[in-house]
This record gives sequence, C-alpha cells and structure tokens, in this order.
Amino acid sequence: MTEVFAHPEPVDLLLTAGTVITMNGAGEVFQDGAIAVRGDSIVAVGPRPEVASRCQARQTLAYPQDIILPGLINAHTHAGMTCFRGLADDLPLEIWLHDHIFPAERLICRDLVYWGTRLAIAEMILSGTTTFCDMYLFADAVAQAAREIGMRAVVGEVLYDFPSTNYGEAANGLKFTETLIQTWQNDPLIQVAVQPHAVYTCSPELLQQCGALAGSYGVQLIIHLSETQQEVANCWQRYGASPVVHLYNLDLLNDRLVIDHGVVLSPEDQALLADQGVGVVHCPESNMKLASGVAPVVELLQLGVNVALGTDGCASNNNLDMLQEMDTAAKLHKVFRRDPTVMPATTVLKMATRQAAQVLNLQDRVGSLEPGKQADVIVINGDQPHLIPLYNPYSQIVYAAGGGDVRTVLIAGQLVLQDRRLLTLDVAEAMARVKEYAQRLGTFACQRAGSEARRSQKARRR
Repeated sequence: MTEVFAHPEPVDLLLTAGTVITMNGAGEVFQDGAIAVRGDSIVAVGPRPEVASRCQARQTLAYPQDIILPGLINAHTHAGMTCFRGLADDLPLEIWLHDHIFPAERLICRDLVYWGTRLAIAEMILSGTTTFCDMYLFADAVAQAAREIGMRAVVGEVLYDFPSTNYGEAANGLKFTETLIQTWQNDPLIQVAVQPHAVYTCSPELLQQCGALAGSYGVQLIIHLSETQQEVANCWQRYGASPVVHLYNLDLLNDRLVIDHGVVLSPEDQALLADQGVGVVHCPESNMKLASGVAPVVELLQLGVNVALGTDGCASNNNLDMLQEMDTAAKLHKVFRRDPTVMPATTVLKMATRQAAQVLNLQDRVGSLEPGKQADVIVINGDQPHLIPLYNPYSQIVYAAGGGDVRTVLIAGQLVLQDRRLLTLDVAEAMARVKEYAQRLGTFACQRAGSEARRSQKARRR
C-alpha cells in the first residue's frame, strides 16, 4: 500500500517512466518508476506511486513506455576533433597520427576547437552522454563551450615535449594547465585533469612534472598508454620497460592515474595496474579502426581494475555515440574470446556509467540515480519497433538501443534535450562553423595527399 504524505515535499521536476534503471550498488530497477529532482540534485528514486505521493512537483514529464537511466559518461575523447572526422581514415596509428593529425593540428586555432567542441557536445547529448573527459589543445575553449551549454566535463590540455599550437614551448604547457585548474576548481560542472599525451611524446622529466602537478592539486593524471605493439616495443627499446612499468619506475602509478586504451598489456602490467588502483578507459571502436588490437578488458575486470568506456575522437572512431560503443564493446570481446558469457550487458552499462564515474573521480556526483547525486538523467524512447518487446532492460539498452533513441536529457537538473530538441545550443550554427573550418582542413589534406602520391611515384621510379 502506498503511503500518503500529508505534506508532500516540493520538487522542481518529477520524471516518470515505464522502467527506471538506477545503476546503484544494489542494482535496483523500478518498473513504473519515478525520479524527483530539486535544483541540480535527485531527491527521490523509486516506484512511481511512492515517489509521486511523497513529492509535489512543479513540472512532471511522463514517459510511460520509456526507459530512464543515468546519463552516459564518455571517459575519453577529443571533442575538437569533430573537425577532423573522416580526414585521414584507414591508416595505422603511427602514420595516422604523425603524418596526418599532428601536421593538421598545426593549422588549428582556439575558435576551431571551440566550435568543434560545441558540435561534439550536440552529438553527445543527442546520443545520451552527459559527461565527457576530453584531452585536446585549447582546453580552455573546451571548458568554455561545455559550461555555456551546461555539459559536465573533465578537460585537460594535451602536453608534449615539442611546441604546441596553443601554448608554444613545453614548459608553458604546465603553466597553462595550472592556470586552467585554478580557473575552474570550484565549478559545479567542469573539472580539470593533467593530461600528458603519451610516453613516446613526453620525456620522463615532463611526465614526472605532470605527476607532481596533478598530486599538488589532487586531480586526475590522464595519458594514452600501451595503445599499440609498436609503442610498447619502442618503450622497451628506449627505457628497458613496458609503458606501464616505465610509469611505475617514475612513481606515477596510483589511484589518480587514468590510462586511455591499454590495449597491449602483459599479465605483469595488468597486475601492476590492479595493485596501484589505476583506472583504464577502453575505446574499442577506435582500437578496431586503427587495428591497434583488443584490450584485455575481461582480465582487467577480473583483477578488480575499474574500466570505463570511451569513444576516442571523431578522427579515429568516427562518432561519439556511447550506445553504439557499448554494443561494440560487448560483442567484440565475445567473439574475440569465443565466449558469449563475457562482457554481459550489465557489465558494459556499468563501464559507461558507474565505473566511468569512479575512474574520473566523479562517483560522489554521477554514475547512478540515487538521492543526493546530481540529476544527470537520460530517457530512451522505448515505444519503437526495434525496442519491443522488453524482457531485460540492460540488454535492451546495450544491444538494441542507439543514439537516435535518446528522447530527453537532464544535466545537473537542467533540461538540455527534450523530445529530441536541443535546448541550450544552436546546433545549426555549430554545424555551419565547423563546415567553414573543414574547407580549410580539406584543402590541406588534398595537398598533403598529392605530395605523398608524388613521393611514392619517385620512390617507385628509383
């Protein structure tokens, strides 16, 4: 019997749905469920009759055929690289990065990153992402774009040994990052991490300086690591250790460290990551497209490593759809191991919500629908042919739903998407601005392709 409250609690918004997946520690799922939101936070989650009788809502949004779940967390991307979508496809990582992406990035500016990020955020919101972790140039523009739109983000300036288009010499990158941390340290939506690019683009001295900076401010240290066999072989040749052991020798393995990709990890590497509490971000579609390999995610999870899910950037994926990424992650490991029981839907959804929040040190704010946490909520339109019937809501989300099924999105209690209509940004303007920049980048790509063709012809004549 539903308890009747004489003085219902006033709330700003009541969301009701046919199914509510909480992703809380108990794994609760409520049929005919509801969520009550006041300000930026959740105040109640549970069966609709119970929550509705307890709360007096200023606004009610009812979705009787739909599925509500926590906003998805894209734990690794490069939002500004929407401008590079499709620019240099079907190439190995080393050639793609050094011969195409790094040269193209010498042409970019703050304005390009700002508008590329706004377009990326539109794509992410439309496909159910409410938090993203970004590593790129002009990170202040990424933070600005996210804050203006009302998107939750962890941002960081990518740091290298060589001069950057943004900050110039390497030493300036650390100063830029520290200023970024200080600027955003009290913001409710934006957090800053220290983000050296990789062991092959950062000296041991720079990596240690990055670790010291992250430690002094208590923020995450995030790095691409062990992405390819070539990277690992080069690290052994240069430092006499795997990339993981190299960081261990530099005293950088700890629970603030997050490694992106982690494709080529020996059993010893995996054990070290587990022992030191390091987080890992799995980017299956990017790793597949660049033929980097299959990360040992099943083994890492068995060791108790927190593994999150990310799309990587649009230059190597080429989309930011976390629902599609979950489907890929689940199926890739099943076929790779020839075992349909690995990476079940519940595990993969945790990687995109609860575990991703832990990896990014956001577990007290997001990742599950619980009273006291931020109201980052998405609604999946369940009244569609490909989502009927509904037996298992986890399976439905991971294996059947796609980005186009996201109906409504809240971030910190603010409606940013309602019935597929973006409320906090003009997506047409972002598309138009990115198209303008793409014309310049496309001309550069064509010129570079012509130069490479001429070099190949000369080489063949020799």
